[in-house]
Amino acid sequence: MKKTLLLTILLLWGSFGFAKTIDSLNLTSDSILISEKRKQYYQITDNRVLIYQRPKLSDAVNNIPKNFINSALDLVSKSYYPYSLAALGATAAMVPADPWLIKESRNLGESLGLSEDHYYKNLGFLKIIPGNVNSAFYFLGNGTTVFLISGGLATYGLIQNDYRSLSTSLQLIESLVVTGLFVQPFKRLSGRESPFVTAGDGRTHSRWHFAPSFKEYHHHTSKYDAMPSGHLTTAMSALVIIAENYPEKVWIKPVGYSLLGVLCFEMMQSKVHWGSDYPIALLLGYVIGKNIAGERIVKKENNMAGRAKRYKLQFTASSVDAMQTIGLKLKM
Repeated sequence: MKKTLLLTILLLWGSFGFAKTIDSLNLTSDSILISEKRKQYYQITDNRVLIYQRPKLSDAVNNIPKNFINSALDLVSKSYYPYSLAALGATAAMVPADPWLIKESRNLGESLGLSEDHYYKNLGFLKIIPGNVNSAFYFLGNGTTVFLISGGLATYGLIQNDYRSLSTSLQLIESLVVTGLFVQPFKRLSGRESPFVTAGDGRTHSRWHFAPSFKEYHHHTSKYDAMPSGHLTTAMSALVIIAENYPEKVWIKPVGYSLLGVLCFEMMQSKVHWGSDYPIALLLGYVIGKNIAGERIVKKENNMAGRAKRYKLQFTASSVDAMQTIGLKLKM
C-alpha cells in the first residue's frame, strides 16, 4: 500500500509540475469552451457552465480539514438530517434480517460459481490482479482502484491540459483520506464483527464490542470493523465525485450504481459485510463526495457559447459617386 501511494504521488507530482509549463491559452479539448491562464470553462448544457481553477497538488491536502468539517456538519444539517435519520432507521431495520441476507446471498453466490475467498496476483510490485471473479467485484471498492482511476485522469489531464481531469484526479485522492477519517472512528466505536467471524463461531447474529481498545482492534481487526463498510464508502464517494465533475456523461450514474450493487452483493456472499453495514456507508460516501466536488467546481447558469457566437447580418445600401451599392454588415 505504501508503494502504491508513493507511485501515485510521484505520478501526480510529475504531471502537475509539467502541466505548469504548458501554455494554458491553447485549447486542447473539445469540451473546453474557454481556456484562460488560470481558469477553464466547460459548456455542459446550453445554460450551464462549469469553471475550474488551475489545480495544485497542495489542494489535495489543504482542502481535507475543510471538507471533513463540512461533511460532518452536513450529516446533522437541516437539509441532510432526514437522510441521516433514514440511514440509521434502515440500519436498525436491517439488523434482524442480516442472517437471512447473508444466507441467501451465499446461496446465490454458490449457484453462480462464486467463492468466498479473495486473492490477488502481482503486477510488478502491486498485488492488484484479481485471482477470481468475486475478487474482481470486491476490488471495485478497494482504495487501489481509486488510485488507478486518479492516475489515469491525471495522465489524460496532463496530455490534454485539461483542468477538469486534473482536478477530478486530486479530488479522488482527497476522498480516500476523508473517507478514512470518517469510517475508522465509526468502525472503532461500533466494534461489530464481520459475518465470517460470526459464522466461524457457529452463530448467526454478530456481536458488538463497542469501543474496543486500540491494541485489541489492531490485533483482531475482523472482530470489530464491519460497521460501516469502508469499501462501499470509498466507492460511493468516488462515484459521486466523478458524476459531479462529468454531469454530461449520462452513463456514469447507471453504470456506477450498478457496480455498487454488485459490490454490495459480493461483500455479503463472501461474508465480509452484513447488509445493515451499507446504509451509513452510502450516506457517508455521498456527503463526502458532494463536499469535495463542490469545493472545486464553480457552476454558472448562463449560455457563454451562445453569447460568444451572437451576431447579426444586415443588408446595407449606399450611393458612391452616383453609383448604387449594396452589401452586408456584420453586427455583434
